[in-house]
Amino acid sequence: MAQPITITSIASISPLGNNEEDIWASYQHENHLFKKVTFGDMPAWVGSLSESGRLEIEILRNSNSKYQNLDDSVLYGISSARRAVAYAGWGENENFGVNIGSSRGATGLFEKYHNEFLRKGSTAVLTSPTTTLGNISSWIAHDLKSKGPNISHSITCSTALHAILNGVAWLRSGMAEKFLVGGSEAPLTSFTIAQMRALKIYAQEDNSEYPCRALDLDKGKNSMVLGEGAGAACLEFGIGKNALAIIEGLGFATESLEHNISLSAEAQCLQDSMLMALGGLDRKEVDIIVMHAPGTIKGDTAEFAAIQKVFGNSKPALTTNKWKVGHTFGASGMLSIEMAILMLQHQRFSGVPFMNFNPPQKINRVLINAVGFGGNAVSILLKNPKN
Repeated sequence: MAQPITITSIASISPLGNNEEDIWASYQHENHLFKKVTFGDMPAWVGSLSESGRLEIEILRNSNSKYQNLDDSVLYGISSARRAVAYAGWGENENFGVNIGSSRGATGLFEKYHNEFLRKGSTAVLTSPTTTLGNISSWIAHDLKSKGPNISHSITCSTALHAILNGVAWLRSGMAEKFLVGGSEAPLTSFTIAQMRALKIYAQEDNSEYPCRALDLDKGKNSMVLGEGAGAACLEFGIGKNALAIIEGLGFATESLEHNISLSAEAQCLQDSMLMALGGLDRKEVDIIVMHAPGTIKGDTAEFAAIQKVFGNSKPALTTNKWKVGHTFGASGMLSIEMAILMLQHQRFSGVPFMNFNPPQKINRVLINAVGFGGNAVSILLKNPKN
C-alpha cells in the first residue's frame, strides 16, 4: 500500500484574516466581509484583505528594496508560504518543491505598466520579469531559500487544487520528498471587475444583507463578488504528529469546449472529478462538501446538479466561503481546503447563513470542489487523521 500523503500545515491571507485564530473566528459569525469600493466611477462590492493582513503586506513590502517592485499577488504568496513552512518546521536550504499558481498573476502591476506605456510609449526596466506568471513561485522559492523545483501555473479558478495534484504527483514520482502548494490572487482592479461585469455575473451594488448569494439556487440574479488573498499548504508523506488531513482521494476532469466558459447544465466535469476522488467509497462516508459555488446562477446550479447526480439521497452537508470572502480565483481552492481542515480540527460545521443544511454529528471526511473557465474541475477528498 502506498504511503499516505498528508497536509502538515496550511496558512493564508485573505479577508478572513492572516492567522488561524482570526480566520476561524471569522467563520463563526454570520456577517460577510465585503466592502463597497469605487473603481473609477464604478462602485462595487469586493473582498479585500483584513486590516491585519494589509499591515503584514506593507511590512513585507518595505522589508526589502526588491520587494517594493513586486505585485501584490507575489507578496500575498510569500506571506502565506512563509507561515506555512514555519508551521511545518521546514528550514532554510531544505529540499522541497514549490508550486504556487494564480489565475491572472501580476494583475495590478501589469495594468500599471501598461498604462504607463500608453502614456509614455515606453515602460520600466523591470516590467517583463515582474509580471510573468512564474514570478510568484520564483520569488517564494527565493524568499524561502528552497532547493527543489519551483512552478507557477494557471488553470483559472481550479489553480490551487491543481497545485495539490502536481505536488502529490511529484511526491509519488520520487522526485521530491516535500512540496509547498497553493494559489495567490490580487484581482481587485477596475479592469478585472469590468471584465466580470461584461460577463454579467457580478453582484449589483445594492445594500443587500448578503451581496453574494453563493449556493442559493433561488437567488434569481448573478451575485459573484471578487476577493483577494493567498493560501499555501505543506505536503509530506506519512501520518505524523503534524498531520492536519490525509489526502484520501484526488479527482480531475475537463469538459469539451463548447463555449468560453464551458460548464454543462449538470457539470459533467465535476461529476467525473468527484467520482474519481471518491473511488469506491460509500457516499454516506462523506460528511461535508465545500462547493466551488461562485455565486452565479449557472455555476451554482450546475454544481448542485452534479452533486445530486453523484450522491443522490446520500447528499452531505453543503457549504462554501464565497458568500463571505468572495471569489479569489486561483487562490479560492486553497481557502476552501483551509476551511475544510478547520472544520475537521474543530469538529464544527461552518455553513451559509441563508441556507439550511443539517450539520453532521461528526466530521471525518470533507470533499472540496473547484472548477474554472475551460471546464477544468478538481475534487479533493480529505480525511481526519485522528480517525
